[in-house]
Amino acid sequence: MPKVLVVNAVGRSQQLLLEAERKIKDWNKNAHLKAFQVDLSSVESIINFRKSLQQWLSDSDLHSSIQLLINCAGILATSPRTTADGYDQMIGTNYIGAFVLTNLLLPLLESSHVSSRIVNVTSFTHRNVTDMQVDDRTVSGKRFLNYIQYPYANIYEYSKLCLLLFTFELHRQLRLMEKSHQIFVAAADPGVVQTNILREVPSLLSLLAHFVLKYLGLMQSPEYGVSSIIDAALAPPGTSGAYFFGGTGRTIEPSVLSRDAGLALKLWETTSNLLSTTPFGAEEE
Repeated sequence: MPKVLVVNAVGRSQQLLLEAERKIKDWNKNAHLKAFQVDLSSVESIINFRKSLQQWLSDSDLHSSIQLLINCAGILATSPRTTADGYDQMIGTNYIGAFVLTNLLLPLLESSHVSSRIVNVTSFTHRNVTDMQVDDRTVSGKRFLNYIQYPYANIYEYSKLCLLLFTFELHRQLRLMEKSHQIFVAAADPGVVQTNILREVPSLLSLLAHFVLKYLGLMQSPEYGVSSIIDAALAPPGTSGAYFFGGTGRTIEPSVLSRDAGLALKLWETTSNLLSTTPFGAEEE
């Protein structure tokens, strides 16, 4: 019996989702596709997506499970904005959204007939964070919203470190629950990729950054930059807790801070406590 490729695309832009569907169909005309328009900075939107996904799986007569989850949503906002839940939008999108989505989808990942995998897309910029404060105001980003100068670069780096700490803590918790043979977790760092993530950065600064990065040979095309994500997604069963970088299956060590198990656990507990007053808290009970 031929294997069926089932792809669920999740994003805020309906136009980009349609483009992704078209490209996948061009690559594999037999692919079973479904796009969900979701705001990954909104807890309520993510919960509604989980319900819609389960309903779609049931209506499509598909097994109620997921084999691969790739958390790659990310923004670089240069001005302070808040999410519907009152968090800094950059932290809410880059980290908290992935935390909520992953935890809500764990039952579907666990029910897969074969081992499943979670890939969190982080950034080498996490290495710029050398000291980390973990409390409600910092994890929610509220601490940064009233700064005279919004430190967007620092917040981006912080959000990517949070995502990495979450990756390693989830890996540890799955091992403790004796589910590490069933669900594997990895981080993927695509490096510097030519995308529109700098669209909010002043044009002169953005052009200068692109010029320097291209001159140094660090700027990659999206087609090449995705290599580390594919490596993490297709790594052999048993590969968990690894940090993929640069393609060709290469793994490297992330920052020492990102491997701090005590810090990772504190971040997990603080994030869970923060979310307990949102609809996510009710879902977890």
